[in-house]
Amino acid sequence: MKTAEHDVLVIGAGGAGLRAAIEASAAGVSVGLVTKSLLGKAHTVMAEGGIAAALANVDERDDWKTHFADTMRGGQYVNNPTMAELHAREAPARVRELEAWGAVFDRTPDQRILQRNFGGHKYPRLAHVGDRTGLEMIRTLQDHGIHLGIDVQMECTVTRLLTDGNRVIGAFAYEREQGRFRLFRASSVVLATGGIGRAFRITSNSWEYTGDGHALAYEAGADLIDMEYVQFHPTGMVWPPSVRGILVTEGVRGEGGVLRNSEGRRFMFDDIPDLYRTQTADDEEEGWRYTQGDKEARRPPELLTRDHVARCIVREIREGRGSPHGGVFLDIAWIRERLKDSESHIRRKLPSMYHQFMELAGIDITKEPMEVGPTTHYVMGGVRVDGETQMSAVDGLFAAGECAGGLHGANRLGGNSLSDLLVFGKRAGEHAARFARANPRSAPDGAEREQVAAAEQDALAPLERQEAGGSGVGAYQIQSELQDLMQTRVGIVRNQEEIEEGLEGVLALRDRADSVAASGNRAYNPGWHTALDLPNLLLVSEAVARTAAERKESRGAHFREDYPAKSERWGKTTLVVRKGSGGGMELAEEAVTSPRDDLLRIIEENR
Repeated sequence: MKTAEHDVLVIGAGGAGLRAAIEASAAGVSVGLVTKSLLGKAHTVMAEGGIAAALANVDERDDWKTHFADTMRGGQYVNNPTMAELHAREAPARVRELEAWGAVFDRTPDQRILQRNFGGHKYPRLAHVGDRTGLEMIRTLQDHGIHLGIDVQMECTVTRLLTDGNRVIGAFAYEREQGRFRLFRASSVVLATGGIGRAFRITSNSWEYTGDGHALAYEAGADLIDMEYVQFHPTGMVWPPSVRGILVTEGVRGEGGVLRNSEGRRFMFDDIPDLYRTQTADDEEEGWRYTQGDKEARRPPELLTRDHVARCIVREIREGRGSPHGGVFLDIAWIRERLKDSESHIRRKLPSMYHQFMELAGIDITKEPMEVGPTTHYVMGGVRVDGETQMSAVDGLFAAGECAGGLHGANRLGGNSLSDLLVFGKRAGEHAARFARANPRSAPDGAEREQVAAAEQDALAPLERQEAGGSGVGAYQIQSELQDLMQTRVGIVRNQEEIEEGLEGVLALRDRADSVAASGNRAYNPGWHTALDLPNLLLVSEAVARTAAERKESRGAHFREDYPAKSERWGKTTLVVRKGSGGGMELAEEAVTSPRDDLLRIIEENR
């Protein structure tokens, strides 16, 4: 077993992990960076539309206060207000910093960073690089970080955090290529492992998103919050089946794309929430009228929050007005009526989307509409962290990005994910380095050796079951059944009976997973890897189902057809998931943190 020692260990090499590693390394401490896949293969690259930051380059009225209020409104006011404030205040500086490190953004005519409209944002706020913003972010962070002496371990999966009382002291992992075990000793650990999308059948998430950080933190003693809030992006590819669920960026709608049903009607005008309506709807192509200050503007209804757009699409499909392959039509080709050179405009603004549909579906989006439908995209829930430091309830254990909860409340606004990575990745790395300097790791002891031995035994169990000639269950089969169960029972539209059926099914699958077997040896063995991912997928699925069953209201991404209205009581309640003393999962209700008086005034002024 190879052993490495670092002051700070960062698990995950997406935007949050890279930014945390850069900041910790800049503080002068030893940093290790472990990634489950290859460097550059982070899900951050799928965030195509842009980075939300109140730069005010396109509309001078924008500022951090408006961004804060938009984030709170989008999250249905159950966000952590400290995180929402810090995010809105610090995002512009993080974007300019990224530019200084070499990110090449699209430009305004006077050469400032260009910003586009996005769902839930009052003003054009998303700094972007065509529709490849996440890719440019990863490229820039990697190019900057590679010179800082960070020890990078690729294709290495962490299966357990090591603790000493309530203090994290390291991690146990295995190399995916040869199956060798790795021990990482560290004074502090930053989790930046992303989301849980592979628990669902239709998802934009890649294979790495199995809830690893959520499960690692939970098993180490940290709390999870807001796990009922799973975001279904309104527009994933519907056809052909081999690419169903792959993301179609919100930037398509930000650049003028409209949603139509099989009758050719823009159905989003049918349901504009009072929360966003300041005047009566105006059925003109550009959007409905609204006022901001002393100015009047228009906003296309396709740029309402993602939870609302996804439900409207599901309504059209259920009522028989969907597209031939079970979605609706997203049409940006209509702008040829407005622009002389619309084809080159679309290809310039949305190069990845043009290439994606042309290569994978044989569709030219400059001439014909796309077929799209909701796809599991993001989880707002995650590890509960301190709003300023990003440290969890476990000393020395930090979390940032999608595996951390609090910032987005009940629903994340598009573009806030990338600025979240930058703002809180930096903060997690900064405070993890500070903690490591103040609390150096102790010498290895018997408790560490016992934990390592137990982790090793758990990792080898699926292989040993096969060697013993047992009739073990296949990991792929259980994962497939779990995905179907979560998609159909705990998906976009929920009710108590179906959620309880889903929870019962998850618990039954967990029992079956105890006998999962993997054939072959430890080298190049994806069946074994899937078997080791299963406990994490089952754990986060149980957390989603339990919290969804408990929250008897509809709020943000959590929609209950049996409780379609918001509840004043639940609007003041956060559901906390933690490991009970007996080892089972427990739920607790805690009061939502109320914003300071000055932040409440900002919210009221921007309603």
